[in-house]
Amino acid sequence: MTTNDPRRWWALGALVASMLVLGFDMTILNVTLPTMAAELGADTGDQQWIVDAYTVVFAAAMLPAGLLGDRWGRRRMLIAGLAVFLAGSLLGVLAGSPGPVVAARTVMGLGAALVMPLALSVLPSLFGPEERSKAVGAVTAAMALGLPLGPIIGGVLLDHFWWGSIFLINVPLVAVGITASLLLLPETRDPATPRIDLPSTALAMTGLGALVLGIIEAPRRGWADPLVLLALFGAVALLTGLVLRERRQERPMLDVGLLRQPGFLWNAVAATLVTFILTGLLFVLPQYLQAVLGNDALGTGLRLLPMMGGLMVAARGSAPLVARFGARPVVTAGLVVLAGAAVLGSRTQVHDGYGFTALWLSVTGFAFGFAMIPAMDAALGALPKERAGAGSGLLMTLRQTGGAIGVAVLGSLLAGAYTDRLDTTGLPAAAAGTAADSVGAAHAVAAALGDRALAASADAAYLHGMDLALLVCGGASVAAAVLTALFLPGTGGKGQAAVAADVAAPAVDARQ
Repeated sequence: MTTNDPRRWWALGALVASMLVLGFDMTILNVTLPTMAAELGADTGDQQWIVDAYTVVFAAAMLPAGLLGDRWGRRRMLIAGLAVFLAGSLLGVLAGSPGPVVAARTVMGLGAALVMPLALSVLPSLFGPEERSKAVGAVTAAMALGLPLGPIIGGVLLDHFWWGSIFLINVPLVAVGITASLLLLPETRDPATPRIDLPSTALAMTGLGALVLGIIEAPRRGWADPLVLLALFGAVALLTGLVLRERRQERPMLDVGLLRQPGFLWNAVAATLVTFILTGLLFVLPQYLQAVLGNDALGTGLRLLPMMGGLMVAARGSAPLVARFGARPVVTAGLVVLAGAAVLGSRTQVHDGYGFTALWLSVTGFAFGFAMIPAMDAALGALPKERAGAGSGLLMTLRQTGGAIGVAVLGSLLAGAYTDRLDTTGLPAAAAGTAADSVGAAHAVAAALGDRALAASADAAYLHGMDLALLVCGGASVAAAVLTALFLPGTGGKGQAAVAADVAAPAVDARQ
């Protein structure tokens, strides 16, 4: 298939469907977990691992996944990833206790790690520089659209079916993705890619797994907890060993040389920081919309859609601006607007209602699209085609790790601020401890005791924590804007992606 083949848009549709499934799978569990825990008898630790198993494996396996695609064929490994994700979904449907659900989520995380970087890495072989930003925008929008669709789909399914339906719905969608990939996607690979280095693969997976595990567990256990410290120090040791080993390899899996290319490095930094902010927001907002504003799961998902509307506008408008002005001013401006949206959101008060939230969510989605889509496009355009899999894996690993850090940092900040501000004066010790766990728990205690003052205090405390988290998001956006303005290569009116593609064009695109 050439970049002029009309079937390339059908192939893009297959990739969009695959990314949509991954997107809503990340959030659909948040709606289903209480019902699932009650029916399976899962305690708090079981629930934590049901959530964490997917994220840890997802982040840890993306680097070797990109290398596998470069060596064995990107279409082949993409289809293999979809098949693994399908197998994990079927395992989840059949699960009858917490252990098998954790196993299912682990398998699904491995499949997702194969799908995400390889779905991006095949785009340069399907689309030329003038169309690639549209393709990246479509794939990015599908992933982002899936996030609020998770609560919507989960709410509808729980209203009509049992909790296992959240896994069953993946089966037809993934089957369509596999069929379309087989029929439409071209096969690309790099015959010069060396054999898989098992020690480096083990160091990458265990090191990144330990890092993400420590980041996820820290807010719940505390940063001084022995497990957290062991995971973080172990991650530093393992990843240091990986870098030292890879520096001696002729064709390394962790291509540090990519980070010496400004076009890749600073676009990857911008994309990672935007992911930090977006993931943190999607962690903070649902609790506000459900507990404070009183919406159910379906209503919460619907109320996140203004952000998707802003993203869709940006997906259509970013390419012409990049073509005229270059990526640097567009990405920088998007980050500045994102900072403004975060600061605007931090002014939210308890009695503002949803209208004000819809306003700043729309601006957030708009800014997210203008910052993320050109940055992703330019980073991918800076990769030689024969290293597209490994480079995409590195890029998505950085983004996933940034997302995990966003949840950990903003979640910890929110929890601390909420606990400090919550007024539990006069409550029994057990009730006070339960109310301090979360704003939802505080509302449950308040309803049981008929204590309206406790509910009001919980709402105010949560809003205080959310406002602080949004201010941190604004600060991160400003920092990212300064970095991109100073260091992102300027390309004039031609656009960063087009220049990067011209540089990469002489590279050999080996096809089967």
